[in-house]
Amino acid sequence: MADRVLAASTLVRDLPRGIWALGFVSMFMDLSSEMIHALLPVYLVTVLGASTLMVGLIEGVAEATAMITKIFSGALSDWLGRRKLLAVIGYGLAALTKPIFPLATTIEWVVTARFLDRVGKGIRGAPRDALVADLAPAPLRGASFGLRQSLDTIGAFLGPLAAIGLMLFTGDNYAAVFWIAVIPAFIAFGLMAFAVKEPERVGGVAARPKPHFADARRLSRPFWAVVAVAVVLTLARFSEAFLVLRALNVGLAIAIVPVVMVVMNIAYAFAAYPAGVLSDRFGRQGVLIVGVAALVIADLLLALTTSVSILLLGVMFWGLHMGLTQGLLATLVADTAPADLRGTAFGVFNLASGIALLIASVVAGALWDVYGPVATFLAGAAFTAIALAGLLGLRKQFRKDFSEHLINVEQSENVDGYEHDR
Repeated sequence: MADRVLAASTLVRDLPRGIWALGFVSMFMDLSSEMIHALLPVYLVTVLGASTLMVGLIEGVAEATAMITKIFSGALSDWLGRRKLLAVIGYGLAALTKPIFPLATTIEWVVTARFLDRVGKGIRGAPRDALVADLAPAPLRGASFGLRQSLDTIGAFLGPLAAIGLMLFTGDNYAAVFWIAVIPAFIAFGLMAFAVKEPERVGGVAARPKPHFADARRLSRPFWAVVAVAVVLTLARFSEAFLVLRALNVGLAIAIVPVVMVVMNIAYAFAAYPAGVLSDRFGRQGVLIVGVAALVIADLLLALTTSVSILLLGVMFWGLHMGLTQGLLATLVADTAPADLRGTAFGVFNLASGIALLIASVVAGALWDVYGPVATFLAGAAFTAIALAGLLGLRKQFRKDFSEHLINVEQSENVDGYEHDR
C-alpha cells in the first residue's frame, strides 16, 4: 500500500510545471463559470420566465458554439506552431464577458453573454489541450490530462459551493453572486498570460504550411474511432443544466440547488486523476467502459428518484462518469493524432462533440416539456446502454487498431519535436 502511495506521489512530482500552471488556470476559470452556471438555469426559469426547452436550446447552442470554434482555433494553433497566444485570447474574452451576466435583464442579454463566453472557451480549448499534449511526456500523458481535469473540476465544485454561500448571505441576490464571479475569471487570465511557458520546438519554429482539409487524411483510424465514441456518449449525456432543474423538480430550495453541481464535480475531480493514472498503467478501454456504465446508473437513479438522497447519488454517478471519461477521451485524441496536428485533432473532436451536445440538449429539453423529467433521463439511460453494448462489441477490434497505431508512432512519441518543461 505504501509503495502505491509513493508511486502516485512520484507521478505527481514528475509532471511538468506547465501542466500544473494550466491546471490552475482551468481551476480559476471554472470557479468563475460555475458560480454563474450553477444558478443560470434557475435564474432563466424562475426570474426571466424561460421554458425548459429554451434552457436546453440556450445550453446546447452555447456549448456547441464553443466546440465548433475549437476546430478553427486548433487548426490555427497548428499552423502558427504556437498554442499560448490563442489560449490567452480565449481566456481574456471569457473574462471580459463575465460582467455581462449581472448586467443582463432579459433572456436575449443572457444568450449574448453565454454565446460570447463560449466563443472564448472555443478559442482557448483546442490550443490548451494541444499544449497539455505538447508539455506532457508520453508515459505520463494520461496522468497529465487527468491532473488538469482534476484541478479544473475542483474549481467546478468550489464555484457552486461559493454560489450557495453567497445566495444565502445575500438573500438570493443573483446579480451580487454574478459580480463576485468576475474576480476569479481575471485571475485565470493573468495566470495564463504570465505563468504558462510554451515549450520550444527542437531546432526552432520552421515555416508552416497553411492548414488544409486534406490534413484530415493524416488522422488515423483509431482517432476517428475515438471521435465516434465521443459523439455517441455526448448524445447520451445532455447538458448538466438538467441536473439543476431536476433538483428543483425534486424539491430543493433555490438557494441550495447548486449543491448538485458541487456533488457532481467532487466526484468528477476525485475520479479524473486516478482514471488517467490507471489508463497509463493498464490501458484506456477498461476505464472508459466503467465510465459509460456509470452514466447508465446515473440516468436510472435520476429518472426514478423522488428523494433528495437518491438524486444526489445519481448526481455522484454522473460526476464519476465524467471523471472516468472526459480526460481519458482527450488523452486518446493526443495518443492517436500526429504531434503537428494535435490542435486540428482536438478541434475536429470538439466539433463533432459540439454538434452532438446541441442535438442532445434540445431533445432533452423537448422531452422534459412534453413528457417530464422521468422520460428525459430514461431516454438517456437507454441510449447510453446501447452505446455501452456497442463499445463492448468493438472492444477487440479497437484494441487491435490502437496497438498497431502505437507501434507505428512509438519513435515519434519518444522524440516529438518539443522540449518538455519540468
